[in-house]
Amino acid sequence: MFSTIAGNNLLYKGAALYATTTAFAAFWLTVRQPIQAGKEGPYNVHRPTYPMATSSKGTLMKSALITGGASGMGLEVAKALANRGDWHVHLLDLNVDRGNEAVTTIGNDKATFHETNVLDYDYLANTFQKVYDHSSRLDFVFANAGIVERFNFYESHPVGKPPPPPDQLVIDLNLKSVINTVWLSQHYFRQSTQSDDKNLIITASVGALYRCQVSPSYCASKHGVLGLMRSIAPHFYKYDGIRVNAICPASVKTNLLDSTAWNTFPDDVFVPIEKVVEACVLLIDGKDGENKLLEPKSGHESTNGATGGVTDGHKLFGHAVELSGLKMYDRKQPGYADAHLARCMKATERDTYLE
Repeated sequence: MFSTIAGNNLLYKGAALYATTTAFAAFWLTVRQPIQAGKEGPYNVHRPTYPMATSSKGTLMKSALITGGASGMGLEVAKALANRGDWHVHLLDLNVDRGNEAVTTIGNDKATFHETNVLDYDYLANTFQKVYDHSSRLDFVFANAGIVERFNFYESHPVGKPPPPPDQLVIDLNLKSVINTVWLSQHYFRQSTQSDDKNLIITASVGALYRCQVSPSYCASKHGVLGLMRSIAPHFYKYDGIRVNAICPASVKTNLLDSTAWNTFPDDVFVPIEKVVEACVLLIDGKDGENKLLEPKSGHESTNGATGGVTDGHKLFGHAVELSGLKMYDRKQPGYADAHLARCMKATERDTYLE
């Protein structure tokens, strides 16, 4: 949701996640048998039928679920979909007042608010079930809820005893709850036989692509969700027709920070929230007919430059859309350093165990 956070009054926590070839080997030895056991046929579930909501034009209403949907980017994307006339948006948030206000703004016939704590799996799962039961379908999920860290990761502590544990809330919300949201999305997308285009967008950040010294834990959480998107996108699309993409915006002025914190940024670095909506709508529609997704400029790429990528030429999936000012960049997966690493990572692909 938020990218580079700065300001003398805001220092944040950090965590780093590392994987080794040995860890990959141990992991795949553990999961290989369950993966092979799941190779038989399509995903079969009992699908009850419910009355189908229709738009004013008589077409079936599409169903969207948006976490962090009562304000900021989530709310603006919800408005954009509701204005199309064939979407019903379900807004998940903890802030009841904002949620009810959002529904009033959008319209009771186009939006439903669900007070939901995304940190609580059962709470989140029950809301997913309610959303699905509303129209017996799920077409779009925006895994958007997130926070920034608000403590000094670099703070010194008295010697002679261990320091207290770091605050893990930013990891729990920005990473763990997103994993749970993706997990539940997969389940309900699979049941949505009425949906001809199932779409999941994850809010990452430019902090998923670059270091962010002042907010290392936030940065780690966003690196995590980008890795999640790139890992699941090929399989989700190939086997269940679910398109997964991520947005990686630079600083967007939302209610995540107060004006004092926002004032630490240069005025010309912000991404207009309308640009975030434009990127999401492009990914929801699945096509970049106007070539809005640019290649990063030569000389400005990170040391792990963008190469690779996943697309089928028709519908977009597996894309990380970086937003800088008014521009959108297609940030592709870094290329492998050598052929040995390429073979190593090939061994982690799920299809290897389905062949």
